[in-house]
Amino acid sequence: MPNTDDDQAARSRQFYQRGPTTVFACRHDTRFSYCLHVPGSFDQSPGEHRLIVAVHGSSRTMTELRDGFAAFAEAHRCVVLAPLFPVGVAGDDNGEGFKYLIEGGTRYDLVLLHMIEEAGARLASPLGAFFLFGFSGGAQFVNRFLLLHPAQLWGVSIAAPGSVTLLDDSRDYWVGTRNLRALFGLAADRAAMGAVPVQLVVGGADDETWEINYKPGRAGYMDGINDTGRTRIERSRALHENLTASGVASRLDVVPGAGHDWRRLMPATQDFCRELLKAMRAGAGR
Repeated sequence: MPNTDDDQAARSRQFYQRGPTTVFACRHDTRFSYCLHVPGSFDQSPGEHRLIVAVHGSSRTMTELRDGFAAFAEAHRCVVLAPLFPVGVAGDDNGEGFKYLIEGGTRYDLVLLHMIEEAGARLASPLGAFFLFGFSGGAQFVNRFLLLHPAQLWGVSIAAPGSVTLLDDSRDYWVGTRNLRALFGLAADRAAMGAVPVQLVVGGADDETWEINYKPGRAGYMDGINDTGRTRIERSRALHENLTASGVASRLDVVPGAGHDWRRLMPATQDFCRELLKAMRAGAGR
């Protein structure tokens, strides 16, 4: 007689934990959740697969972003993890907290690292270092995560951030980096950051300012927030120039005609990621 329990477990795994998966609560902090895309090739060679993390913007379309990487993941042996950082985790309807990595007692950077550890345990294969992509508010997360955890990363793509944090020890976080250690117990490691390939990507027509013209009283406002430019293009350029001047090599890709739309930026991000994967698998990179 066939073992129907084993049949059920195998079918459940195939339906809900492979391909585009269901949504899992983060065991470390169940206010947060994540979903995965696990390619069909994973179970034959789990150790050959690399991790891509895709962080949503203010609209929280995590499954759409995950699915935007699905075909790439299947073609290039990558697992995709997309976290969900909901609005109002502190009960105050604030949607900005995740962008700055810290909100009250919540450390969003550490929540993400717990998600990755849990996903590796779920797949019975440690996922290790990862490529980190974020769009809009998620790009702010990526910018700031890079400051704290460069050793965890084999590449980052910062797509159309509304505000940026510069390597600047004359200003406090999150405009600058002067008090990073006091807030996070970590300081920006410029040498380690220099080992991480960095892409900034933004649409050439991304010139709306209504959402990124920060005024006093808005969540996240602090003096100097608007000093890096008026548009997302100008702010991306300012971050690119700051990183380069600080010894962190980066590239700036401006996509002609594209507005504030992650779908239009995705081909440039995936071209960059493809280059890194090719170099790593040839033994020339992380």
